[in-house]
Amino acid sequence: MKRLNILLLLLISFSILGFGQYKLPNLPYKYDALEPYIDSVTMHIHHDLHHATYVSNLNKALEKNPELYKKSLVELIQTLNTLPADIQTAVRNNGGGVYNHSFFWEIMAPAGTATMSPKLEKILSENFGSVDAFKAEFEKAAAGRFGSGWAWLIKDPAGKLRIISTPNQDNSLMPNAEIKGKPVLALDVWEHAYYLKYQNKRAAYAKAFWSVVNWTKVEQLIEQ
Repeated sequence: MKRLNILLLLLISFSILGFGQYKLPNLPYKYDALEPYIDSVTMHIHHDLHHATYVSNLNKALEKNPELYKKSLVELIQTLNTLPADIQTAVRNNGGGVYNHSFFWEIMAPAGTATMSPKLEKILSENFGSVDAFKAEFEKAAAGRFGSGWAWLIKDPAGKLRIISTPNQDNSLMPNAEIKGKPVLALDVWEHAYYLKYQNKRAAYAKAFWSVVNWTKVEQLIEQ
């Protein structure tokens, strides 16, 4: 019976993820590790269903062009305009969804385990006037995104930190991005990311997010 259960789980996983190159990454912490700020039920649904679906759909989009599996995910979304025209939209939506979610999990951590260093406080203050001003501007970008999308802190090609917002699963690495740059912090503002706990209170969700940011990772990304 135990062996049968394991086989059933494997079949379910393969039906969701397929056999392509791109795989669903494991969360870097337990599903309940971000509570009470982000609940475990939301994390299960968000990671195991939403993120997994983007992975599955991306692999399906590339089935007729298997040579594209050789590209890294970043290379794939950075070269959207060079892909076959019939898969560009699917790769934009689903490749963006895979990248954005994988990034999102990595820049969060259990509350109190990756606090902001004095060095990062100085960097943010130099770019935005103060840490509080940075947070206020980021929260504004999150709240102001009409419909679904993301709020980002990026490092632009000139090395300046900038706060932007993108629709759907777009990001600043894509060739269609209005402002390009390397993501260093992101907040998912699709309703599935917060609605079970916060309902229509997106602003409250954005404020709670600060308690689970992995500031150590953010600082590393800024300095790379």
